[in-house]
Amino acid sequence: MEKNTRIWKQEQARVKEIIELIQAKRQSLEENTGQLKENIIDLRKNFWDDVTVNIDEPDEVIETYASIKQQAELLSERERSHGQFYKSIKLYSRLADSPYFGRIDFTEQGGQKETVYIGIGSLMDKEEDDFLIYDWRAPIASMYYDYSPGPAQYETPEGKMKGEMELKRQFLIRNGKITGMFDTGLTIGDELLQQVLGGNATSQMKSIVATIQKEQNQIIRYEKNDMLVVQGVAGSGKTSAAMQRIAYLLYRYRKTIRADQVLLFSPNQMFISYVASVLPELGEENMRQNTFQEYAAQRLDDEYTLESPFDQLEYLLSSQTEKNYDARIDGIHYKADLAFKQMIDQYVTKLAIQGMRFRNIKFRGELVVSRTEISEYFYKLNTNMSIPNKIELVMDWLLAKVDDLANEELTKDWPVEEATFMDKKDYLDAFKELQKNQRFNEETFDDYQREEQMLAKMIVERSLRPLRNKIKNLKFIHMKKLYRGLFEQDLPVDYPDNWKEIGEDTISAIQSKTLPAEDITPYLYLQDQIEGRKINPVIQYVFIDEAQDYSPFQFEFIQQLFPNAHFTLLGDYNQAILANVGEAPTILEAAGGYKNVKRIQLMRSYRSTKPIVHFTSRLIPGGHEIEAFNRDGRLPRLYGLHKRREQIDQLKKVIEERQKEGQETIAILGKTKEECQEIVSSLEGEFSLRFIYKESQPFEKGLMVLPVYLAKGIEFDSVIVPDASVSTYRQESERKLFYTACTRAMHELDICYIGEMSPFLKHVPRNLYEYE
Repeated sequence: MEKNTRIWKQEQARVKEIIELIQAKRQSLEENTGQLKENIIDLRKNFWDDVTVNIDEPDEVIETYASIKQQAELLSERERSHGQFYKSIKLYSRLADSPYFGRIDFTEQGGQKETVYIGIGSLMDKEEDDFLIYDWRAPIASMYYDYSPGPAQYETPEGKMKGEMELKRQFLIRNGKITGMFDTGLTIGDELLQQVLGGNATSQMKSIVATIQKEQNQIIRYEKNDMLVVQGVAGSGKTSAAMQRIAYLLYRYRKTIRADQVLLFSPNQMFISYVASVLPELGEENMRQNTFQEYAAQRLDDEYTLESPFDQLEYLLSSQTEKNYDARIDGIHYKADLAFKQMIDQYVTKLAIQGMRFRNIKFRGELVVSRTEISEYFYKLNTNMSIPNKIELVMDWLLAKVDDLANEELTKDWPVEEATFMDKKDYLDAFKELQKNQRFNEETFDDYQREEQMLAKMIVERSLRPLRNKIKNLKFIHMKKLYRGLFEQDLPVDYPDNWKEIGEDTISAIQSKTLPAEDITPYLYLQDQIEGRKINPVIQYVFIDEAQDYSPFQFEFIQQLFPNAHFTLLGDYNQAILANVGEAPTILEAAGGYKNVKRIQLMRSYRSTKPIVHFTSRLIPGGHEIEAFNRDGRLPRLYGLHKRREQIDQLKKVIEERQKEGQETIAILGKTKEECQEIVSSLEGEFSLRFIYKESQPFEKGLMVLPVYLAKGIEFDSVIVPDASVSTYRQESERKLFYTACTRAMHELDICYIGEMSPFLKHVPRNLYEYE
């Protein structure tokens, strides 16, 4: 649409009017906010001056309580208003640059035509009577994403509203100026997507509300089933849709759901930093975000060194010649399966009868309660009780024993001796502690014998505190021996042939206080069966990104952790690179067996150019079904090298070319950390680069070298695969890793290989890449 047309000028005039109104509203709010802030400060300073305090008579106590409550509610109301004002000011700041991105003209059946402008937030007119801009999450805005001009409808609490959409218009507005305007019959016109997708990659994911596609909108607004499973090809917008879905849920259920009741399990810390700005950009607080590894570390870090899934993968990619390698792989696969969960359930049933392992309870080096006594007490309890309930009774029994011990220790000499040798600081600390507990006041702290008794009692109680805490935290259960017992029992014949080797390796790791990645979920599950489940009933929605890397056992365990939650699983089984899945079905496939599940497939890739999508789709079975968005670009390039020393020269040449072209994020994706280290050593001094070797490092623009597995879920302007030779990528189990590397590229893909190319490349038609 030409800029000099009458329609363009009318729309630009409206943008100008809207921005002037936004600025006026923002200025008014800032003035009110300043006054309100001063009011809050005064209320806090003078809180007790405005409260009537009198506690001499019961009636006066009630009056005092009412006065305090009234003042507290007044302060709370002012603080809520200030928070709302501040949120509105931030929204106006975002709208001032680009107030909206879409318009639809809709005539409801039997009604008048309504012109609806859609943006990232709502805006009312001066009188607060009519909407000038609708929030993209409002029910009426859904038509913008779901329909072409013609018959259309949208859902409301009262039912479906049907009618005719006469116009759908899309805008690109920057700094208050319309730079693009398109009338379209498509959901989102190619012109708008071309401009948005053709830009450079950024260090943080951006909101996609202006370019949400119909299939993505279905994910965002889905509300029916308890579980939503999204299988989406690389670059199909799964994660973006998930973030918009969270924003939608927080808007749709804003009276009943808070951001801290939504949890996102992310693949790594770098990914967490990558998506951190999306919700604040939409005016929402960030949801809780965690990795499963972090959750496990909170529970087990004081007992074990936990192997991460990435360290596990490093081992499997680089240690094929080590002893028991095959047993480790079999163990990984078996421990990920629900059959292992069933085995643990059977083991727990046996423990109810015999076999529980406990620790001796000692104090000052002397035995207080032996593990045999604890076991005898445990098995004397009612056999119909669950193990966690019995454990709770054992805990109470042990704490009573410690109470008896405290009285015994007071009759001994050591507490008095310790009190005698207290230095001045410890003595003053003891005095403060006793005073705090109201055991005496300054006037009575002059009776030497009474003082000695009170100090001795305090010293005994302080010395016993760690023991009490250990008992309350159930450390009298010997979980390490209980888990070992899983691998020491007689097993039926249908377990893995090399179960003995698997058990020996597991026991050896546990004895060295290392918990392999494949044992983390089973260990936590067994612990919960013994101690009682550590559930979180507050979380209402759980999102699992890169769900293809979660095992069936792991997912069932997560479901038990959050019994009240709705689940959204997002992933791509063609990118299942972590070892806990192996050749077994991924949770994306296995979830079909659950009740009340909705499955959605995303087959269109938007991240990469059309030539890159056509190339990468030939690397995997079934790739012909992947649809490429029509964004043109250069063919991927393959560089056949003869010797290892040629590799670095070729990498330097490619990097220089991409930097001259203006590619802002260039990633060299090695297979392993060791390969990346060698490349970094060769390139340091030649280029300014970052070596990303652990998941806690943030994602930033520039040239970086990192293992493929840390790049999951992230995109780069240019990707360089440094070695795609048969010696590096030859096993079928490495196909998905190679595919994941190649599909991180948005605009440019360069692949080097030395000698013979990987067999995965041999099936790509010659016309889909350039060869140099």
